Amino acid sequence: MFENIRADLRAHGGDWAAQGFWVLLVYRFGRWRYGVRPALLRKVLSFVYKFLFKLVQILTGIELPCEVVIGRNFVIDHFGGIVISGYARFGDDCRVRNGVVIGLKNVDEPIAPVLGNNVDIGAGAKILGNIRIGNNVVIGANAVVLIDVPDDSLAVGVPATIKKRQKGNAQEPADELRQAASLQ
Repeated sequence: MFENIRADLRAHGGDWAAQGFWVLLVYRFGRWRYGVRPALLRKVLSFVYKFLFKLVQILTGIELPCEVVIGRNFVIDHFGGIVISGYARFGDDCRVRNGVVIGLKNVDEPIAPVLGNNVDIGAGAKILGNIRIGNNVVIGANAVVLIDVPDDSLAVGVPATIKKRQKGNAQEPADELRQAASLQ
């Protein structure tokens, strides 16, 4: 747990005041408590986790349950309005911004998106349903993604359209998104 917390702090630029770091701190505690023995102590720690989860949810506006599987260098950039389903899965080096929802498309189908490595999710994006987001993908601000996104792609618009990222492109994701939006 402590090694993951140190890595989370490094991913957030060493900023103890980053609200995304607070959320990950509670998340790591929630994951860690599953391995605690004896069962009575685990139940007490589960109560503490539920209290901390609700507190951080109220203070930051970020909902990241400990059931979510996240990879290394997961960064929550900016706080507020972030809801992530407990069924979601993230690869390494993912970045989430404010107003993002990653979750179920239908309540009857409890399957959330699986995101690959190096996924950059713009503010206000919605990623819903039983879909897979590939590696090296940029999801544009306010995009609504309801279909699979292949590796090395951009997803922009409502509903999202998929555009291939240029190989060896030295542009920043924001520059690529501006260029893709101008083509629509």
